[in-house]
Amino acid sequence: MHLNNRQLFLNRQAQTTHFPLLLEFEKASGIYLYDKSGKAYIDLISGISVSSLGHGNKRVNDAIKSQVDQYMHLMVYGEYVQAPQVKLAERLTTLLPSVLNCVYFVNSGAEATDGALKLAKRVTGRTEIIAFKQAYHGSTHAALSLNSEEYYKNAFRPLLPDIRFLEHNQTAELDSITQRTACVVAEVIRGESGYIVSDPDFLSALRAKCNSTGALLIFDEIQSGMGRSGKMFAFEHSGVVPDVLLLGKALGAGMPIGAFIASKEMMMQLAEQPMLGHITTFGGHPVVCAAALAGLEELLSHNWIAEVADKELLFRHLLKHPAIRQISGKGLMLAPELESFELNKKLIDSCISDGLIADWFLFATHKLRIAPPLIITREEIAQACDIIINNLNLILNTR
Repeated sequence: MHLNNRQLFLNRQAQTTHFPLLLEFEKASGIYLYDKSGKAYIDLISGISVSSLGHGNKRVNDAIKSQVDQYMHLMVYGEYVQAPQVKLAERLTTLLPSVLNCVYFVNSGAEATDGALKLAKRVTGRTEIIAFKQAYHGSTHAALSLNSEEYYKNAFRPLLPDIRFLEHNQTAELDSITQRTACVVAEVIRGESGYIVSDPDFLSALRAKCNSTGALLIFDEIQSGMGRSGKMFAFEHSGVVPDVLLLGKALGAGMPIGAFIASKEMMMQLAEQPMLGHITTFGGHPVVCAAALAGLEELLSHNWIAEVADKELLFRHLLKHPAIRQISGKGLMLAPELESFELNKKLIDSCISDGLIADWFLFATHKLRIAPPLIITREEIAQACDIIINNLNLILNTR
């Protein structure tokens, strides 16, 4: 018996829930995904903050095709001089404060988290790691260790020891950072908590406490980086500079990549005692780096980042409704808050039927995730908001 793709997906591909969406797309262009029948869906989540340039960007696609014709994988990362890696690292560091001048490319944001934790332990000689409650830094063993929620991690213990969790945006909590602390890992805009923005004064106090204790400050900008907040990196809003920066998601312009970035002096400590302190086979894959560089140049050659603040205001203006209690977030990371997960899930499902894809958050299931491609136009924002409001009214009127 011949099985179709949906049946093969369910039978042969590992599942992460018992209720996948089972949407089957055949192509994507701009802010739209198209299913087998040709129906268009507005991608209002960018594949979870990945496709910031939209889908099918020509500059990125051309860079991929050109690099494929030159070479693909050559050797474990860090052994050969490969132009795509070198050019991407150089371009990234020109956009960052001078202390963040050395890039280690990996395969994902979670692996960037893992690498940064190793770097912090190696540099400081300490073991304690401090993270914040309801933060999300990935699902690998090390990254999962930074998750405060037992529901997600209890089945996978033992995890990394010596982890302490603090309340986010609570300056008094920072007294827990001591000379035992190797690093503090913080999301500048907390992703899975429903886009909670870090208070600039809190980040300044955090920076000062890390300075006084010798702990490294690690900023996770895996979701918030690459222009999504209205600046290239969200930490620029506060002026607080980390010791280590984590990137991923949109960095690859649709291709899989992550990076942790620190000073050359710190990063070189991974090269000794032990040598090969962190290695990765496919990190910095030349085709992926070529795509990432093209995506970065494309982003910088348009006004999309400068337009983010106005687009945020438009979303906030058009998403006014008695059922929407408030909208948290910054830039094109927005989270309208509803009364319950049940209402939010009905809204998400109804919007999907009406040609719009939104989502919820791991630690804020009553909030609607809005993180569209940065290229979204004002007209497309209006269309998306109409769909959300109309479906919200439809649900509420049929109660």
